[in-house]
Amino acid sequence: MLNRFKSPTYRKLLQGLLASLVGFSVAVLLWIPGWLDLWELRSWDWRVNLLEGWTEKTGTDNKVRLILLDQNSLDWAKQTNDLAWPWPREVYGKIVDFCHRGGARSVGFDVLFTEPSAYGVEDDRLFGEAILNCGKFAGAMFLGETTGEFQGWPAGVKKNPLVPAGREGDTARFLEKATYKRASFPIPEISEHAFLLANVHMNPDMDGVYRRVPLLNHFGDQWVPALGFGVYLTAHPEKNVSIEKNTLVVGNNPIPFDSQGRSILRFKQPSRFTHAYSAASILQSELKILQGEKPDIDPQVFRDCYVFFGFSAPGLMDLRSIPLSGIYPGVMIHQTILDNILSGSFIRETPNAVSLVVTLLLVLFAGVFSSLVTQIYKTAAIYLVSLCMPLAVCSLAYARGFWLPLVVPETGVVLTLVSAGLLYYGTEGRQKRFIKNAFQQYLSPAVIEELIANPERLKLGGERRELSIFFSDLEGFTGISEKLSPEELTSILNEYLSAMTEIIHEEGGTVDKYEGDAIIAFWNAPLLQEDHAVRCVRAALRCQEKLAELRPSFRKKIDGDLKMRIGVNTGVVVVGNMGSKTRFDYTMMGDSVNLASRLEGINKEFGSYTMISQFTLDRIGDAFPVRQLSRVRVVGKKEAVTVFEPMFAEDYETRRETIKKFEKGLQSYYRGDFKAALAEFLVIEDTDAPARAYVAKCRELLSEEPQSWDGTWVMTRK
Repeated sequence: MLNRFKSPTYRKLLQGLLASLVGFSVAVLLWIPGWLDLWELRSWDWRVNLLEGWTEKTGTDNKVRLILLDQNSLDWAKQTNDLAWPWPREVYGKIVDFCHRGGARSVGFDVLFTEPSAYGVEDDRLFGEAILNCGKFAGAMFLGETTGEFQGWPAGVKKNPLVPAGREGDTARFLEKATYKRASFPIPEISEHAFLLANVHMNPDMDGVYRRVPLLNHFGDQWVPALGFGVYLTAHPEKNVSIEKNTLVVGNNPIPFDSQGRSILRFKQPSRFTHAYSAASILQSELKILQGEKPDIDPQVFRDCYVFFGFSAPGLMDLRSIPLSGIYPGVMIHQTILDNILSGSFIRETPNAVSLVVTLLLVLFAGVFSSLVTQIYKTAAIYLVSLCMPLAVCSLAYARGFWLPLVVPETGVVLTLVSAGLLYYGTEGRQKRFIKNAFQQYLSPAVIEELIANPERLKLGGERRELSIFFSDLEGFTGISEKLSPEELTSILNEYLSAMTEIIHEEGGTVDKYEGDAIIAFWNAPLLQEDHAVRCVRAALRCQEKLAELRPSFRKKIDGDLKMRIGVNTGVVVVGNMGSKTRFDYTMMGDSVNLASRLEGINKEFGSYTMISQFTLDRIGDAFPVRQLSRVRVVGKKEAVTVFEPMFAEDYETRRETIKKFEKGLQSYYRGDFKAALAEFLVIEDTDAPARAYVAKCRELLSEEPQSWDGTWVMTRK
């Protein structure tokens, strides 16, 4: 039993649980004071935009109509009838008459008429008469905390025909959230003839975006619905309304509300559910009917429909921000309320307890599994799955009609993965760091002899000199190392590094350092070597040959092939003893060193294993056959550099026909003839890795041709 607790798996499990505890605790501590709220709101908007089209409920919204006073309507009124803004209220009466003529179920105006008309009493009377004739009109009033003319329901204003039922406790708790202190009322011609008055004032969330609204409000001794709810009640006065805990029940339709008495709206793209008409087209049609002419719009389009009227012209200042858009007519929010009532598609808020449980489960998954796996590809997969799981769970919740917080579990998972990585680095990582540091520094025998002959070199300082620089790295070594014990890893590294170092020393090179499996070496220092570039390239090719010889024996130990990428560059650098007075290294620095390192990494792009720069080719002349691979612009460099693949003469002769095909394709590529280049590369892609890289590149460029082309392959990674 005791040995089991001391086992590596048990220790890793404890580390995973500890990382999960840290991630969960910190995420919750950030969530409780509301520090994650703004990010949660933005993540909600992302979900709405991504999933809105997948979760739409249909079959109910075809009875909602919208009349918008847009900019075209304002321009038409001014140019045709010389009507300046604001319009006479008789004009609005014509719109109400048209809706009534068409047999609309109810009409709601998202417009506050709190002052008498500037056109006189008769203008208000005609508007009121149209409302009276309609009979199913919801008028607009304003409820606020500090803004509003009245502090109680005026004695002369008709009471709203709405008295919600429900238990006294539920109603009392709701009143605490839904009661307003002040209000502004419409003119008597509206308040006397409207079926009811509805609130058109809404408060956005903390970031100015409208996501939820209170459907029911209280002022004085009266209940006041939001306009979208009021239009529904105007059409269905027989519907019973009751308050039951956190639910507003309308008939048999339960509508959830949050702790502030607000209901979360499910928004849809206007283009997919809005039947909208401009105010100008409605007025023109009504005038033609009055003149005995055929209207442009048949009033029957409003038959048995709920009709909203509001503003969309930018200058009328009734545009809002919603999750789907930053410019959204306010009346369409009320229209969305009615749509959600008809379709029963309001979003439910997830209880905090559920959010905490989901967060805990997700961080436990991330912590435990990320600690148990070792191979790099498995670790990457666990990290990816762990980070995506909160997105998937919360998206599924949205599809089911729930707002499950995303930022809390995502934050918890990220913190858990970071904690797990730090714990790994501080425990198992120490052993691997020790192995790496054991191979940190090796000097060429030539350097030692130079130091014995010239002890004055044992001081800080350096000199500028042209060097040929060698960078090598084993392909996929991180994944290989994680599958081996420290003893096995040490054995393989010793054998590999010894073989490569021996060749480098035989060619007169200096091993600058080992970084794990990577070898950094240079030629022409401290001893001058006229043929330093030839020595460096020959060492690179010999190292590749030697590794090919060793590969079968390595394959038995690591269950895979050991391959090496080499980058070679020639250029002026600073070389010498660098460090402190008590500890220093004979090393090099400069842009040419960086370029050699970049060339080693660029091999990944082309599937090649040895790459030299144009600067090195200029120094080796025709000592080795080469093929041009590309003109590349590496990370951190503005100028492009041409790169080549060197090879021994025997290898070149074996591959001559393939190389000729490649060169032909490369010339077409440089000319920008990607179709011709693709045809050439396709012939040899099965046997030539660089050709396969160009096949993919040509297809990419054919799908999206560049605006300007100079043949340069721009590297996006080191």
